Amino acid sequence: MDGIMASAATGVMSSLLAKLAELLREDYQLQKDMRREIAFLKDELSSMNALLERLADMEVLNPQTREWRNQVREMTYDIEDCVDDYMRQLRSGPQRHSGVVGFFLGYVQKVKDLVARHETAEQIQKLRDRIVEAGHRRKRYKIDDAVNSASTNVVPVDRRLAALYAELGGLVGINVPRDEVIKLVGDGEQGMKVVSIVGCGGLGKTTVANQVYRKIAEQFDCQAFVSLSQNPDMVMIFRSILSQVKKNEYGTSSSCDQEHLIGELRDFLKDKRYLIVIDDLWSTQSWKTIKFALLENTCGSRIIVTTRIGTIAKTCSSPQHDFVYELRMLSEDDSKRLFFRRIFGSEDKCPHQLKEVSTEIVRKCGGLPLAVITMASLLTTKSYSRADWLKVCDSIGSGLEKNGDVEEMNVILSLSYNHLPHHLRTCLLYLSMFPEDYLIKRDYLVRRWIAEGFVSGNGGRNLEDEGECYVNELINRSLVQPVDYQYDGRVYACRVHDMVLDLITCKAVEENFVTVVTDRKQMLASQEKVHRLSLDYHGLENGTANPIITTHVRSLNIFRYSEQMFPLSGFQALRVLDLDGNENLESCYLEDVGKLFQLRYLRIKAGNITLPEQVGELQSLVILDLLNCPKLGELPASIVKLRNLKWLLAPPMTFPDGVGNMQALESLSCIVVDYTTSTTLLQELGSLTRLRTLGLDWHINPLNTDRKTYEDNFVSLLGKLGSSNLQYLTLISPWSLDFLLDSWSPTPHLLQELGIKGWYLSKIPLWMVSLANLTYLDVEVKVRQETLQILGDFPALQFLKLYSDPAGPEERCLVVSNNGFQCLKKFSFVGWVNMIFEEGAVPVLETLEFQIIVQEMQIACLFGLPDFGISHLSALRNLVINVHCRGSRIEEVEALEAAIQSAASVLPNHPTLALHRFLGL
Repeated sequence: MDGIMASAATGVMSSLLAKLAELLREDYQLQKDMRREIAFLKDELSSMNALLERLADMEVLNPQTREWRNQVREMTYDIEDCVDDYMRQLRSGPQRHSGVVGFFLGYVQKVKDLVARHETAEQIQKLRDRIVEAGHRRKRYKIDDAVNSASTNVVPVDRRLAALYAELGGLVGINVPRDEVIKLVGDGEQGMKVVSIVGCGGLGKTTVANQVYRKIAEQFDCQAFVSLSQNPDMVMIFRSILSQVKKNEYGTSSSCDQEHLIGELRDFLKDKRYLIVIDDLWSTQSWKTIKFALLENTCGSRIIVTTRIGTIAKTCSSPQHDFVYELRMLSEDDSKRLFFRRIFGSEDKCPHQLKEVSTEIVRKCGGLPLAVITMASLLTTKSYSRADWLKVCDSIGSGLEKNGDVEEMNVILSLSYNHLPHHLRTCLLYLSMFPEDYLIKRDYLVRRWIAEGFVSGNGGRNLEDEGECYVNELINRSLVQPVDYQYDGRVYACRVHDMVLDLITCKAVEENFVTVVTDRKQMLASQEKVHRLSLDYHGLENGTANPIITTHVRSLNIFRYSEQMFPLSGFQALRVLDLDGNENLESCYLEDVGKLFQLRYLRIKAGNITLPEQVGELQSLVILDLLNCPKLGELPASIVKLRNLKWLLAPPMTFPDGVGNMQALESLSCIVVDYTTSTTLLQELGSLTRLRTLGLDWHINPLNTDRKTYEDNFVSLLGKLGSSNLQYLTLISPWSLDFLLDSWSPTPHLLQELGIKGWYLSKIPLWMVSLANLTYLDVEVKVRQETLQILGDFPALQFLKLYSDPAGPEERCLVVSNNGFQCLKKFSFVGWVNMIFEEGAVPVLETLEFQIIVQEMQIACLFGLPDFGISHLSALRNLVINVHCRGSRIEEVEALEAAIQSAASVLPNHPTLALHRFLGL
């Protein structure tokens, strides 16, 4: 799958060209005529691909060029389907038969092969004719000339005029961000400072910057406010700044030389206290050019930059990243106030029958001011009929409802989309496959992108890491919203704002990239062929409104079960199959899954299902995700035939022998090892040297006579995997794992995350101490003071979850010393013992969850820390404390809680505090 690329702009052209090049290699032994035809296809398509990539950068195409592009792009899908089928025939090779019956069977098979190859040759000839005709149309329509003569796209009207001239009385929720930015700008420092305002399109960055500008401009000797485009004319920008800062005191420069203008600006500003607003910055290169002209002086000058891109905001304000102001969405109350003010003047004047639907519309706007204003403007054209307003509400996220204001909003949001490189446009459009408000987990999304061929290895990174970079970049460009974060600051899950979903749904349909069918919308492109189909059967019991031809569908999402579901036998070209939320899905639906020869990705979310033996026929399968099939129980024996499988994600279940055949495996979870498991399986697991992730559920009773054999094989396989590529390991067991304490050799030097759960280890293993790369540790262990001392010295540990058995009377209080856990960001401790934090301990800790036994609080007082050292945790953002009250007086509990609240209230980050009482009070 590495290197296979698909694109919304060029279809599967890149993938197709790679396959044609592969066919031309000598090992395929093609007939001379066939080799000549394939070479012709490759050369012609390479030329067309170069043109398609140029067309992808043009925002406006004339009808002839658009039609030619669409036809060529559709043609690539047809050609790849044909080539895939042909390559499968070549790879299958002749089958050997013995005996008289075998002779006749072999003869019949040869005839079938000849017929199949003859049919393929005819298909290729037809496709050749289509390519030739496409080349003729390219010349007739003079498409190359049109592309070469196309001028740079220029926005004819500055779409920020409304924000620039908005009056404060008509704005909502502007005072807080305005005042916070003013506070950042006006701190009295004499050195020059750059403050960046960052946020998505339509969030109000220009409005905030303009209100700040109006408020403080008179405090400066000179000032200027300039707005940029994606491809700014820097000469015009510099002339605009000059004309504003000089006012009427000097003549405006008529120079058209950029260097001369930069010099003139630097000379004029060198002894001035100036305020410059650079609105809507799109690239670091533009910033570097502007920065040359804005001379750094000691007069207290200020520059305010607005941008949609996080990295640019940080670059402008570097190295003082505290000067980046991230503009937030409007609160629900402010959104309502803005919405009702725009339509009715106030909420009190809203008709009773429209209040509920109005609230839902505001919710869907997600706090985006532009969306609130746009929806309000749209609804002013509607009657006060509840049905009309419900129709508008349902259309949000579907791209169906259009008027001038909606189009205007989409143009503003489209600026961010058009600024994306081609591969990120494809990844963003793909998100239209998911329903409104769908929570998309990062790893799940990246695997989907990989299966579709959207991710290409770059700079030595594996595909998972590269895909994660794609997610981060979409978030950085304010097009995807992060919802949850991991302990290390990496995004765990994200969501698409309804207005962005509206935009990308429209674009995906226009490009015939995704087809979405739900009870509220049926977005079918004008072409007959559907390539990626997302079906939500909720409310579609009677099937879809329009017939769908399934033979060309490459990616299929089915949300919710229905008896009207299309049979899998009709999806001959399917590469990706995701059965999501189908709790009533029946096993018989998967009977034809073995016929999906091109399938690369299979995910099933079902309550009670059995995986058929036919799954072993999916030789192209790379990702099998069964994590949401809790009652699956076991895998079919044929699973070991999947030699190309890289990710096998499943709940704990038994595994058949033969796993050694699956040498491509990189992620495997979770295998149950019990006395039905052969020791051969453990030996085979040790041969999977590419394995990076392993989950293992150990069910070997230590009292059994065969225990030692299993343990020796287990230790052996861990040693082999640890010396190769193992990075993530989870061990679960109801029985003792103490045999692992000192027996893992060589040390798993690449291990980053480790979980050992279900049984308390008697101590921290010696091999664990040398894990220099370990960032995540979730372990049940008998925690003593020396345990904290050992763990506190781990050089890279960022996440620690400790479960401890009840401590003895000699250690009722543990102390985290002042040099312990220097990298730890999240710490969760569960154990019947108190814990005290000395000054200097856990200096970067952001989240802490632990418990306090009030009866033992006098020990903390002996340390002079009635708040248990909470006041020392200066980086803390989240604090959860379980207060155990048994045997304590109410006065003691209240005194403890007051001390903690007091300590938390003065911490710099004002952490959220949750106190939970247990046992008694």
